[in-house]
Amino acid sequence: MSTLALADLKTDILASLRRLDGRATVGDVVADSGMRADDVRAGLKALLESHRGHLDVADSGELVYSFERGFIERGTEPLVSRVRRSAGKALRGAFKAWIVVMLVVYFVVFVALVIAALVAGQRGSDSRGGWGGGRRGGGFHFDPILWYWLWSPRWYIGRPYYGHRWERTLSKNDRVPFYKKVFAFVFGPDRPQPTQKQIDRSTLRLIRARDGVLTTAELVEHTGSTFPDAEDEMGRLLGAYDGEAAASPNGEVVYAFPGLMASVDDDRRVREPKPAWLRLEPEQELTGNTAGANAVVAGMNGFTLVASATAPWFIFPRLGIGGPAAFFGLVVVPLVFSVLFFAGPLVRMAAVRLENRRRGRRNIRRLLLGLVYGRSLDGRPVSEAEAWSFVRERLDAPGVTEPRVLAALREIATELDADVTVDDDGVVRYTIGEVREQLAAADSMRRRLQLGRRHLGEIVFSTGDTAEEAGARELELFDRELIGTPDLDRYLPVVDRVGYEDDFEMVAFDEELARRAAG
Repeated sequence: MSTLALADLKTDILASLRRLDGRATVGDVVADSGMRADDVRAGLKALLESHRGHLDVADSGELVYSFERGFIERGTEPLVSRVRRSAGKALRGAFKAWIVVMLVVYFVVFVALVIAALVAGQRGSDSRGGWGGGRRGGGFHFDPILWYWLWSPRWYIGRPYYGHRWERTLSKNDRVPFYKKVFAFVFGPDRPQPTQKQIDRSTLRLIRARDGVLTTAELVEHTGSTFPDAEDEMGRLLGAYDGEAAASPNGEVVYAFPGLMASVDDDRRVREPKPAWLRLEPEQELTGNTAGANAVVAGMNGFTLVASATAPWFIFPRLGIGGPAAFFGLVVVPLVFSVLFFAGPLVRMAAVRLENRRRGRRNIRRLLLGLVYGRSLDGRPVSEAEAWSFVRERLDAPGVTEPRVLAALREIATELDADVTVDDDGVVRYTIGEVREQLAAADSMRRRLQLGRRHLGEIVFSTGDTAEEAGARELELFDRELIGTPDLDRYLPVVDRVGYEDDFEMVAFDEELARRAAG
């Protein structure tokens, strides 16, 4: 289908959905619009990719497409916001360049002035005739070592600096220039801005590792998101990667992506990405620099601050400097600049603490997902006391308190429609069977579709079968699926360990390719 035809199709279906209040089956849209069912299915899948929505399952097993009120497009940004963001980026770039120039130039100037003032003080009044006495014996020369320190030859303008943890992953030739650490000291390290394709890459690995079939519970296991958000994301993935949704006999929605399983190497197994509890978010750092780099930057600015504040009493009398211009250029400007320079990280400190509390809450949820998923497969309940103990032993971060842990557990239990019991001692326990049901539905669908296999396998149906032969085949297939309990534990990695994943790891691969291409 051409892009133009698809756009027209989406427009017609959107008109029908507006008349149907944003919630409809394929049959509802067909009846309202008069379009072919196949076209409606294709158009609804395309709309799930471009607009916020998800799939529900009716009691009859029919799929229901639900879109948010207003039919909001994914990733849209108003023109005013785009213009403001672009202008802000340009202004920040110019401001950063000005900061580095001010810091380095004033530092060098005051080093020269202080040395000249000390020399003048030793020589006495003969050296008070201005700059001459301080400059005899050699002036300020261009120092290539200083320039290399400020700028790295292999570094290109615009390359991000994500902090010292990221810096350790670079080769020795890719030394981060000093000016980037000055920026990080004032504004914090650069934050990765992954594209949608970079975000999807890990999810697509998960789909391929699980033979092209996925459920919402498995997506939550991977991302740590809420179940409503995962349902919305599944709708987008369904449209973006030509997936198909089906309802299992017990009403679970299972998503299949046969197109993602085609490969020139059928025997190669895709390595499954780590679950959410092994990809916790590390605390955001204030500057991202090492303690040594921060000491150098703070020392340079501190020297400028002290030198400018004492210049009228120490530098000016010894070198015979005076007048309003000298006072403004060598006292007021560097003094105000140095104070504002130190104010930058102090102002950001509150925002960093707030972000770390948010990360702590997200990490709490991710850890609890591992506990809840494990207990769901075992058929055992989770008590509130066990949840608090589990998180407390594995996570030491801001915002990790018992009330927040219990609130996160209750949120998960609500999303999964858990059974809540309170014993005589007042112990609250949550029994969650939804996870096991979804994993079992996905496992059954994988065995039926066998998208991960490339050979035909045994014949399970033939038009040449007699009624007796067809019945025998169905019984054999039914018995084969009943043998043993599905090994669902293989879909759930170890839950008693935790791991961390830095933000930059999502974009590192593409940025390395871009750097090599630029080089």
